[in-house]
Amino acid sequence: MFRFLVRRVLGAMVILLIISAVTFWLFYAVPRDPAMMSCGKNCTPDMLQQIRHNLGIDHPIPVQYWYWLKGIFVGREYTGFGHCNAPCLGYSFANNEPILGTILDRLPLTLSLAFGSAVVFLVFGIGAGMIAAVKQGKWQDKVASSTSLVASSLQIYFIGYIAMYFLVSKLGWLDNPSYTPITQDPASWASGLLLPWLVLALIWTANYTRMTRSQLVETLSEDYVRTAKAKGMSARNVFFRFAWRGAMGPIVTIFGIDLATLIGGAMITEYTFSLQGVGRLAVDSVAKSDLPMLLGVTLLAAGAIVFFNIIVDAVYALIDPRIRLA
Repeated sequence: MFRFLVRRVLGAMVILLIISAVTFWLFYAVPRDPAMMSCGKNCTPDMLQQIRHNLGIDHPIPVQYWYWLKGIFVGREYTGFGHCNAPCLGYSFANNEPILGTILDRLPLTLSLAFGSAVVFLVFGIGAGMIAAVKQGKWQDKVASSTSLVASSLQIYFIGYIAMYFLVSKLGWLDNPSYTPITQDPASWASGLLLPWLVLALIWTANYTRMTRSQLVETLSEDYVRTAKAKGMSARNVFFRFAWRGAMGPIVTIFGIDLATLIGGAMITEYTFSLQGVGRLAVDSVAKSDLPMLLGVTLLAAGAIVFFNIIVDAVYALIDPRIRLA
């Protein structure tokens, strides 16, 4: 297991390095000078050159990338800003704020949105999928399958505005989406994010319902499950001890990727509900050609995906005994 984790961590570092290099190159492929944003209307060539020097973009692109990469491990000196301690992701081109501090300020909202909605769509999605599989061919199965098919075709930006109009503006059943730190007021934290949780979970629940049903129906027809039934084990014991655990492997894989995607930034959800999380930060950084901010958010999203993939591989053996035997 230790050698496996070491290999995966080393592979993750290579992947993150490649992603950062590609993002860096793609940014400079766009013909737009980030120094012009900070220079203002009365910009002179001397002022423009000084701003480029302060931002560290007056060097060739490979040199800029090396300085940026080195700053993550040992820190970096910025003219006009002073020393940036490691891990240094640089300063924003748009507002001269430190990248790492800005991302850490936005991250709690995104984590709250991701984990809160994940709890909702896992409970309802896996629960509905289990009922549909056990009641295969009956009305419960048909209702769950048809409902999930309709819900999976919906889009967040569509259902989100409709939900806000009826549940917030028209009926007043829910609070307007907002974010309050959980350490400050847990009740306000939950009430402010309840609508985004429900809307996000509605669409993802549909996917997990169909996926859980499909995996369970397939697993229930496996030879080892039929053998357990033939030995006289109760249907409940067979389902939870053998069928359920055997079907959870692919679901855990998809959940790890989905959760990492949410942590990397639920861009459409945050934009729809005007929440200032990491996803909204990524959209704004693209619009403003803010390379350091874009690189920081990209690394966060890629790192989350790689990290949860490693976790999923480690969890596999705990869920499915067949993997341990292999």
